[in-house]
Amino acid sequence: MHTVTGLVGFARALRHSGMACGPTRVQAFLAAVEEVGLDRDALYWAGRLTLCSDPDDVPRYDAAFTAWFGGDGVSAEPVGRPQPRPSQIAALAPADAGAGAEGEDRPLAAAASDAEVLRRRDLSELGVAEREHLRRLLAVLRPDPPSRPALRRRPNQRGTLSSRATLREMLRSGGEPVRLRRQRRSHRPRRVVLLVDVSGSMSPYADALLRFAHVVVRRSPASTEVFTLGTRLTRVSRQLRQRDPEAALLAASHAVPDFSGGTRLGETLRVFLDRWGQRGIARGSVVVLFSDGWERGDATELADQMRRLRRLARAVIWANPHAGHDGYQPVQSGIVAAMPHVDRMVAGHSLRSLEDVWSWVRRLSRRGVGGAKCED
Repeated sequence: MHTVTGLVGFARALRHSGMACGPTRVQAFLAAVEEVGLDRDALYWAGRLTLCSDPDDVPRYDAAFTAWFGGDGVSAEPVGRPQPRPSQIAALAPADAGAGAEGEDRPLAAAASDAEVLRRRDLSELGVAEREHLRRLLAVLRPDPPSRPALRRRPNQRGTLSSRATLREMLRSGGEPVRLRRQRRSHRPRRVVLLVDVSGSMSPYADALLRFAHVVVRRSPASTEVFTLGTRLTRVSRQLRQRDPEAALLAASHAVPDFSGGTRLGETLRVFLDRWGQRGIARGSVVVLFSDGWERGDATELADQMRRLRRLARAVIWANPHAGHDGYQPVQSGIVAAMPHVDRMVAGHSLRSLEDVWSWVRRLSRRGVGGAKCED
């Protein structure tokens, strides 16, 4: 009994650390241990094969296993939540040569808040170490996909009365209305289309934007499409469906021939609408365009294609990195042409602003949309 309690406590510790160790996995773990015994190596693999549901769980599992089982025995005390990793940004900060005992506490405060500071920093101003830290922050994002009401209804205790289900229940009980059946309309994922400008003026933001797109695609691969815009249009949805972000970004870079080139937003949008959007990808979708609005082509063409896109889409969001800077005015020819056909103009210059972009995606996917507005 003591051994079973310790094993269940180990599974509970894993659940506290963020792993999805439900009762089914715990039962499978106990059954596996019963088969292989309490040998430490066999115990490790029994837990890893039954309690880990994702490759990202392996580091947390290893740390918890070492902390819990330590040597040869089973600890009687549960292990707490894993300690956060030390901040690389704080470690790279220059030390104050004249700081005394009071100054020694300052790096601790910086280490506690550097992640929040990084989330608000402009992506184009990050150093090498900060970009590496940003990649780790992007990798742990879990953006919930937007949804839309479906035609089918599902049983629900707080929904509206279902006359058919109630009648069938009455027939099973001899005509007595023993139980009223209720139902509520179910929901389906709403398609999201991400159009990422990879021209020369957007090159400082392209890597972070594609990594954000990779996170969104991995979260909902069946309802997310990603295209890059430059001098031509490239569909990179398939490349970004790979699990490993580095492999996904490498595959996308090989597929995109016009990185850091010019910008022809009007022409590329026309190709998108003619080949994909008009045929169904843009219909009822939330379309997010990441671009600074510098248009080398005809601004009238861009206005015409944005008008077509707005008629097809549920909502159109323009994420402009410059919109997050103080004193910004939408004076670029592309922005001026597109503004009448955009539901929301938002900033797209930092991790915090990308999270705000996704909040607008979810909000506009289920509510009515109004005229174009500019949000800092």
